[in-house]
Amino acid sequence: MNSKVIGNGIVRGVLILAGILLIMYVFYLTQAVLIYLVVSLILTLIGIPIIAFLRKRLKFNNIFATITTLIIYVLIIAGFVMMFIPLLLDQGQNLSILNIQSIETTITNLTNQASVFLDGHGIDASKALKPSNLTSQLNLNFIPNFLNSILAMVSSFGMGLASVLFITFFFLKDRKLFTYMTKSVLPEQHSDRILDSLDKINHLLSRYFIGLLIQLSIVFVLYLIVLLIFGIDNAFVIAFLCAVLNIIPYVGPLIASVLAAILTMINNLGADFQSEILPTTIYVMIGFWIVQVIDNNFSQPYIFSSSVNSHPLEIFLVILIAGFLFGIMGMIIAVPLYTILKVVGKEFLPDNKVVQMLTKNI
Repeated sequence: MNSKVIGNGIVRGVLILAGILLIMYVFYLTQAVLIYLVVSLILTLIGIPIIAFLRKRLKFNNIFATITTLIIYVLIIAGFVMMFIPLLLDQGQNLSILNIQSIETTITNLTNQASVFLDGHGIDASKALKPSNLTSQLNLNFIPNFLNSILAMVSSFGMGLASVLFITFFFLKDRKLFTYMTKSVLPEQHSDRILDSLDKINHLLSRYFIGLLIQLSIVFVLYLIVLLIFGIDNAFVIAFLCAVLNIIPYVGPLIASVLAAILTMINNLGADFQSEILPTTIYVMIGFWIVQVIDNNFSQPYIFSSSVNSHPLEIFLVILIAGFLFGIMGMIIAVPLYTILKVVGKEFLPDNKVVQMLTKNI
């Protein structure tokens, strides 16, 4: 091997590395577009069974079925927006005259009540609960900045929603065209297996996202029942927010419990801590924990396992391992990614015994 060959190899490696870095930089600059594409893809996977139903049962043509599916999406989104409007109007006056000092005083009073309750029951309240220590560490000046960030996000929501719906329309309408274009650029010897894999992935992920919606709907209804039983204001909105957190397996429900406890205490500010605030908060948290036991042991494993044709224990272990390796984001994408890997393994490694065992139901 002469110096010219070595030099060419070094140059080629540098060019490849530069190309990879350039692609990553482009992805970074266009991350908003990538998010639009991912959301559109998820809506497409959810919409495919709806279009199939409309075309098969109601005899809609492809374009009309696609438009009807998009109208359903718009109505659902509008319903969510209308759901939050009463809450925003109710809190609008308070936000317009937001007083940080008043909020700190309220939290300090709540902490005093908690300290008195603990001391009265023979429990030495930690120094962290003392008003002098709490207020010295408490800095709520971030709240106005946070509200401004929320307003900025809402202002860009319209453009993002229009972009997502536009992309989703063509994803749904021209699915066959995309398949034909994909086949034309694939290596001929592998094109059939790759397209078969894409079809199976499309089918299983569609089932998965529909199963996820069913699971979140069940959790939402159960949370709503718990909050209504104890007379919590804005129960519908709180239940919805806590249900959405269940997208994060196992960790999301814990965050939802803490959120529900905080909102319950805020809802009862001004009442007696020992006789009203504390018991109501405990009862709400117990109710949420019961819901989570039902969800974690029954609805979530069986809905997910049936939607992607995997054993409940298999799903649990995949989510657990992904959480240890990649954190919360790993837990969210664990099941879809694992499903994709199973399908690819079945198509390209059909003789492997481990692959055969894991993919026997696909």
